[in-house]
Amino acid sequence: MHQALSFGDTVADNASAGLYVLGEQHVSLDQFSPVDARMRMMINGNEVSNGVGSDCLGDPLNAVAWLAEVARKFGRPLRTGQVVLAGALGEMRPVTAGDEVVVEISGLGSVSARFAELTVDRGE
Repeated sequence: MHQALSFGDTVADNASAGLYVLGEQHVSLDQFSPVDARMRMMINGNEVSNGVGSDCLGDPLNAVAWLAEVARKFGRPLRTGQVVLAGALGEMRPVTAGDEVVVEISGLGSVSARFAELTVDRGE
C-alpha cells in the first residue's frame, strides 16, 4: 500500500521536474526492465534513498502509458525524443550548496551532480 501524499509532497514532486540529470547511456525496453530497476541515491557518499521500479505505480511504464493517453486526448501526443520522467523510485531528499549527489540505477548506470550556491543577478 502506498503512503498518502500531502500537498507539500505534490509541490516537491512537481518542483523536482525543474532540473534533472540525464546519463549518456541509452537502452531500449528489450535491454532494460523499468519495473525491476533498483535505485540508490547517495549524498556526499551516504545512502539517503533507495527503491525499485515497482514502487512507481507498480511499474514506471504505467505512468508513461497514462501520460501518453492524457497527452493524446489534449491534442499534444508524446513525440520521439521527448524526455519523460515517469516518477520517483525513492524518497526526495534536500540538498545544499556543495553537496554531491550520485544516483545509481541497475541496468542504466549512474549519474552525479554537485550543487552550487544559488546566485541572483539583480542587474546592479
